[in-house]
Amino acid sequence: MPRIIRLELNESQKQELRTTRDHAQAAYLRERAAAILKIAEGQTITEIAATGLLKTRQHETVRAWVTRYLQEGLTGLKIKSGRGRKAAFFPPKPGKGV
Repeated sequence: MPRIIRLELNESQKQELRTTRDHAQAAYLRERAAAILKIAEGQTITEIAATGLLKTRQHETVRAWVTRYLQEGLTGLKIKSGRGRKAAFFPPKPGKGV
């Protein structure tokens, strides 16, 4: 049985997450902030991942959001630069011959 995460946030953290949920330009940040607020209200990660968001997510994904938020704060929810697949071919820079 998966471990239940109990998340207790102080009022400033809740307000920061509400502001992010309501006003962030990036939709993924709004979704992640909403998920963390729901966990703080007592819902389980499995419930939120299955039906609590606009798109169904894996519960491991939601758990990773919570873990990163606890470790790094709001910056832990942002997508890190340099992630993803790297290009296999780099075209030559302009002005440099082949």
